Amino acid sequence: MSSTDTDLYPLLLQQAAALVQDEPDLIAKMANLSALIYHSLPELNWAGFYIMREGELVLGPFQGKVACVRIPVGKGVCGTAVATGEPQRIADVHAFPGHIACDAASESELVIPVRAGDQIIAVLDIDSPILNRFGAADQSALEQLVRLLEQSLV
Repeated sequence: MSSTDTDLYPLLLQQAAALVQDEPDLIAKMANLSALIYHSLPELNWAGFYIMREGELVLGPFQGKVACVRIPVGKGVCGTAVATGEPQRIADVHAFPGHIACDAASESELVIPVRAGDQIIAVLDIDSPILNRFGAADQSALEQLVRLLEQSLV
């Protein structure tokens, strides 16, 4: 990641806060955040949310190519994020055991759980066609973005 990317995050977080602040609908918030991330950050090929429904992840608002519709908890990078409750920053998705290849062009991935209270209700999933695209600064900033979303749910 270049220093230019980290320069984008303060504005991105400011815009994200404004998008979620007065909107009560979770899907509307996720739709706008997906578009904001996808069109603000370089070298992405997918940005969006999977929502927990009846014990599995179901495709939610996103930007990018068509995607897998359902992901079981514990499967792939998204399902692992739910199972562990921890963000997953994967430098090379092809080296990740059980990776689900929704888009063969994806090389790296960042997934952050979204919580309401102590329950994971969704994940933010971001893919890149570049190996090792996501660094610690990306993860930290996007975790902050997810916190903004979570705080707006209260």
